[in-house]
Amino acid sequence: MLGLLVSGHNNSMNVELDSRLHWAAVFFLAALTVLCLGWELWWAPLRPGGTLLALKAVPLLFPLRGVLKGSVYTMQWTAMLSLLYLMEGAVRAWSDVSLASMWLAGLEIILSFGLYLCTIFYVRPAKRAQRAAHHA
Repeated sequence: MLGLLVSGHNNSMNVELDSRLHWAAVFFLAALTVLCLGWELWWAPLRPGGTLLALKAVPLLFPLRGVLKGSVYTMQWTAMLSLLYLMEGAVRAWSDVSLASMWLAGLEIILSFGLYLCTIFYVRPAKRAQRAAHHA
């Protein structure tokens, strides 16, 4: 378990957060970034030689520092960001004609959903403690 100091309105509380979820989120974020780059540049680009669609990996770099540090705030908005990649994976799994691209879309669905689950379950104890402190 990883202890983290979470600040409420005028008080602070010590909340234990699961380090396994933290490191799983780091893994899923890194794997999703590598997948987005590899997919659009080498493995199954829309056009031979790669496309600018590889730039879809750039937004995944913004939360990297906060996710590595285990920031609750960053984990919260990273969960929402991961849903964009989940949607893209679902659309491309359904619509791409290339079998390789469909498989990579399936992998994108798995990685983005894994990232979503890890981030929301990681922040859950902190949000509960914050809510309890607010009502107390």
